[in-house]
Amino acid sequence: MATDRANPVPPGRPAVPGSYGRDLFEPGAPGEAERIDFGAVAYDGFTRARLLALGARPGLRCLDLGAGTGTVSRWLAEEVGADVLAVDRDPRFVEPYAGPRLRTLAADITSADFDPGRFDLVHARFLLMHLPDSRRTIARLAGLLAPGGRLVLSDAIDLTTAGAPDSPYRLAMRAMWRGLRESIGTDVGWTPRYPVRLREAGLTGVGAEVYVPPLTPGAPITAFWLDTWRRVREAMLATGLVDADTLAAAERDLASPDFADLSPGMITAWGEAAGSGRGGG
Repeated sequence: MATDRANPVPPGRPAVPGSYGRDLFEPGAPGEAERIDFGAVAYDGFTRARLLALGARPGLRCLDLGAGTGTVSRWLAEEVGADVLAVDRDPRFVEPYAGPRLRTLAADITSADFDPGRFDLVHARFLLMHLPDSRRTIARLAGLLAPGGRLVLSDAIDLTTAGAPDSPYRLAMRAMWRGLRESIGTDVGWTPRYPVRLREAGLTGVGAEVYVPPLTPGAPITAFWLDTWRRVREAMLATGLVDADTLAAAERDLASPDFADLSPGMITAWGEAAGSGRGGG
């Protein structure tokens, strides 16, 4: 596990002084939608294939949490034919696509009064890693499933820091994860335990897989990390793990055809609620 090396919080510092979307990655910041879409292009094909394999179909009642720019919500509604509620604290990027099969809701899923109903599919991608108390949140999301419904959760899994050589790229990734944890509470140290967390929440048929998009010059995932580093630059420098020269070298490496390393991966885990079967057509 990369927790101790990548994400330690120095004693005496608050674990969560800020939050995603308010203190970093504000939806109104120039280019933020494009940054999110770089990640969507990198991961959407994998997410769609997994959701189809788990039974995404017309009429399914779907809850898409942390919907971002809405690429998954829109696909479920427009191409699969599911009935989708897309939830985000700021759903501005999804609202233009709302229609008969796609509704939006501005909400904080950590709020005690968040209860949008029961669904055949509850999906969230790159959300829980930014929230406090992932175990409690997973249990709450499992409680939003209709009988036989499925919970499908994806988050980052760190493959780039523990036991790594101190190349500029890996130092930058180490500084990014620590900077995110110290500034907005992001924690990817627990994500390898996703299957266990889903079983603890009472789900059955639990499975998990990891996807690592190729980190090549000009690839969407490469553009995503470069843009993310620029937006987190001050938090990365504040860790003391990198300086400006190291970051510049890491950026040059990502643009080089001679560069070879792994991107952080995406772990997707799923489980099923007890019941007689999923509804929705």
